Amino acid sequence: MRLLYLQSHLGLLLYLSLSGPALAPPSPVPLRLAGGPGRCAGRVEVLYLHRWGTLCGHTWGLAEAQVVCRQVGCGPALSAPGGAHFGRGEGPVWLDRVTCTGTEGHLGECQVGPWGEASCEHGADVGVVCAGVEVESQLQVRLANGSSACAGRVELFREHKWGTVCDDTWDLQDAQVICRQLGCGHALAAPGHAHFGRGADPIWLDGAHCTGREQELAQCQLHTWGEHDCNHGEDAGVVCTGEL
Repeated sequence: MRLLYLQSHLGLLLYLSLSGPALAPPSPVPLRLAGGPGRCAGRVEVLYLHRWGTLCGHTWGLAEAQVVCRQVGCGPALSAPGGAHFGRGEGPVWLDRVTCTGTEGHLGECQVGPWGEASCEHGADVGVVCAGVEVESQLQVRLANGSSACAGRVELFREHKWGTVCDDTWDLQDAQVICRQLGCGHALAAPGHAHFGRGADPIWLDGAHCTGREQELAQCQLHTWGEHDCNHGEDAGVVCTGEL
């Protein structure tokens, strides 16, 4: 078994060396959870050079699992089992060093070791167990009453209604996520006090807490939907660079 692994590993290294400089993986890195009881728990597998492979556990922990759970839309991480808890994978072990802070929007934003140079076998494959709450993907967002689609009052679509966000905790990091989600480049400003006019009921959120690295607003820490202590004179807005 050890000989077969070495032969496979040496073959992969030869392939990588003949392919020239290592190719940068796509961002976000495609990933899936395999061998588990459902889509929100299993062995972590990533797609690189058109091949699915695994990660091994030298630096794997709850922070890394949190990022994986966020990327697959499965709520917070509950555990980060190693030791091939969900069975041994097949194909290459792509990475043996992944270090995340836990706030990244996807695995590609974490620090990783060289691709294809892992020093462990499939017996060390890592997995994740997520809470299983499927986060609403691509929460609908629009910017209203501005000079373009990339500037205006922030409005969110929920329960078949468009509503606004209060400016209590609104800042440039939150605006950055909105601009990224809308494909509008970078955030220039995060004006409050109904800078783009007062919206109509409801006020959906009292505020949001984003790091600025999230891919969409649904990945940020949000206040309770529909609960607030503000009025439309505090509606939040965003001004983006406008790179649609």
